[in-house]
Amino acid sequence: MAGKAIIFSAPSGSGKTTIVRHLLQSNPDLGFSISASTRDKRGRTEQNGKDYYFLPPKEFKRKIDNNEFVEWEEVYEGNFYGTLKSEIDRVWNEGKNVIFDVDVKGGLNLKKYFGTKALAIFVKVPSIEVLKERLNDRGTETEESLSRRMFKAEFEMGFQDKFDVVLVNENLVKSLTEAQQLYDDFKKK
Repeated sequence: MAGKAIIFSAPSGSGKTTIVRHLLQSNPDLGFSISASTRDKRGRTEQNGKDYYFLPPKEFKRKIDNNEFVEWEEVYEGNFYGTLKSEIDRVWNEGKNVIFDVDVKGGLNLKKYFGTKALAIFVKVPSIEVLKERLNDRGTETEESLSRRMFKAEFEMGFQDKFDVVLVNENLVKSLTEAQQLYDDFKKK
């Protein structure tokens, strides 16, 4: 394994994707690991091969059987997500460190896989109420999906102490600065 791995995990709506995008724009030595998923694209903005590799369930399961994933899981019923080994190789072959934007279970699995070559950061919102407000503001959630996400978020918050760092995303500008400092310090190790 060449290169390092920086892992951002959080309950959905915590701001991890915004932080990861900022770090990618600011650090040309970072390459994004595109996750694979069986879920449908959200709206018109998500693109296959950029945001996710959108795979049919049959193809995803074939890749599981062929041991093509570093980690994978069924995040919501019928919706699988995973990290392809070929993605990590692609980024490292470009001479970059790899950055991940994954759910909490995926982040812990990646942390275990990479060991000391990884920095695992849990992005936390100030409160569950703030998280609910952020998810509502997206305008993409049904009442049922919001309820499911909130239940999962409360569960995931219980794993924050298993990460190397907890980053409280209350003020985005401050969080972006802290995330950059964490990456800078990690690169020096």
